[in-house]
Amino acid sequence: MTCVKPLLGHRPDLVLAFCGGKLDPGTVLAALRDTLGDVPVVGGASAGGITRQGYGYSGLELVLIGFSGAEVTPRLVVQDLLPDEMAGGAALGAAVRGVAEDGAVVLLLFDSVASHLPLRLHPASHIVEGFHRGLGGREVTLFGGGLLTDMNLSDSWVFDGAVLRHHAAVALVFPPGIAVETSILHGCRPISTFMEITRIDGAEVYELDGQPALGVIERMLGLRLGEAQGQELSLVATLGQKQGDPFAPYDENAYVNRLILRASPATGSVTLFEPDFFPGAKVQIMARDNALMLDSARNGVAAMNRAIEGGDNLLALYIDCAGRASARSGALTEEAEVVRTGLAEGVPFAGFYSGVEIAPFRGYSRPLDWTGVLAVLRRRG
Repeated sequence: MTCVKPLLGHRPDLVLAFCGGKLDPGTVLAALRDTLGDVPVVGGASAGGITRQGYGYSGLELVLIGFSGAEVTPRLVVQDLLPDEMAGGAALGAAVRGVAEDGAVVLLLFDSVASHLPLRLHPASHIVEGFHRGLGGREVTLFGGGLLTDMNLSDSWVFDGAVLRHHAAVALVFPPGIAVETSILHGCRPISTFMEITRIDGAEVYELDGQPALGVIERMLGLRLGEAQGQELSLVATLGQKQGDPFAPYDENAYVNRLILRASPATGSVTLFEPDFFPGAKVQIMARDNALMLDSARNGVAAMNRAIEGGDNLLALYIDCAGRASARSGALTEEAEVVRTGLAEGVPFAGFYSGVEIAPFRGYSRPLDWTGVLAVLRRRG
């Protein structure tokens, strides 16, 4: 395996692997074992990979990151998500509490697809909420993402250090000498006034301001739903909840947006990626804006370069929503290209295309949709 050769000079203590969905994970694991020996392999499926050398989402990408030495190698915690993602997240948080020091950096990766017919995702909001409960007051900096085999949400799985697993989450707890700087890259703008969710069941929004949610969104966008049952909506719109002062000037960093997973003309409802909105929540219809996405990427990378200048930067990891890829968004410029070429030279860089992104947001780590999370691991000063 050509991609393993750079790891051979410094035999890793742990390998983080992101594996395209068209690759056979068992074959990948076996090849890594043959080359590297009994090294824990953590990570899982990815809809594509990003490195300094390029990016791709053909399903044949393999991104490997090696950690060597006790001062940088994270500890691994693994947890099943079924039958209850909230309880699974709480058990994971409790296990992390047992090995993490206050202020530790934690990378969370999880299997995104819970079932195929009907399509159901493991809700990141439940996993993360449970995780925070399980921490029992322990302060950590949490970031991460949901793993997918492709942009069609066909499947997902994780490497748990030893084997391939479904319906599981892994947490990598970094040593106390490691800190992280994060930047969230956005790209949506509001195109409606505030509306109240007047009927919702889990992730399925039935009514906005007392009217069928699907009809409201279609009228606002001037879009009639076709045969794809929500594909049109998922490509152009989200529902966004503004944080803080609702009357403050527009700031993309003030919004938590939720992608539309599917729509139901029969019930007039739309189903979101996450079930964390609630009756009475004030939301806006958000248009996915490619020009704004690219500007956000440029501005976010520039801000990151300023933040990490002069530091002992070990790894930049980019967790990029698969929907931001040109094949999905229709953008003429690849957003990942803006990030990989804009990040300061000399910082080791890798990334993967994800289903959901997790990052500190206004003092609390939470799942995000249609974002890119750029995280730079560095030694504490």
